[in-house]
Amino acid sequence: MTDTDLVELYSSESGVTANFVSSVDGSVSVEGRSAGLGSPADKKIFSLGRELADVVLVGAGTVLAEGYRGARRERPLPIAVVTARGSLTPDLPLFTDTAVPPIVITCAAASLPALPAEVIVAGDSEVDLPLAVSELAARGLHKVDLEGGPRLFGAMVAAGLVDALNLTVAPLLAVGEASRIATGPVVPPVDLSLASVLRADDVLLLRYQRRNSS
Repeated sequence: MTDTDLVELYSSESGVTANFVSSVDGSVSVEGRSAGLGSPADKKIFSLGRELADVVLVGAGTVLAEGYRGARRERPLPIAVVTARGSLTPDLPLFTDTAVPPIVITCAAASLPALPAEVIVAGDSEVDLPLAVSELAARGLHKVDLEGGPRLFGAMVAAGLVDALNLTVAPLLAVGEASRIATGPVVPPVDLSLASVLRADDVLLLRYQRRNSS
């Protein structure tokens, strides 16, 4: 497919789109990082997710594990980091290597150091995710690219906030203790419709939409 075809296929008017890669047996990482599952096709869809978004949403644990840097593109979009425990420090590459200040979404109970970021307080003892998404929308950030990690994805699903999922299936069996792409308390299953299937050699690129999602 051409780049134009991909943009048309993956575009959405608004909402939250999760972007994840997993092995065939459901592992979300190899040796603690998702990069071990990556491929050129996966990187293409990952970059496209950012290109089509207004903001990247990610959990603090993923920022630390994956060594996230800030946005450094011709159209730099902010990275919004969710933390309820105040685990971020100002010396992280997320803050020191970026073209646009990140957004930190936290709760009133968190103890955050001074950070070079816009801080949104959403919730008291835990982050109120519907309020967080609403606060992003109030800033004109309507298209959210959810990049991880599994606990944040699970919490977003439980809150009914995920509208679409771009899932790359890597042709690997990665047996181990890595988690699945969404973890958390048991919630009623969310019904999805398969919007598209692409193949790049042995890699499958799946796009799902929440059924009856506007």
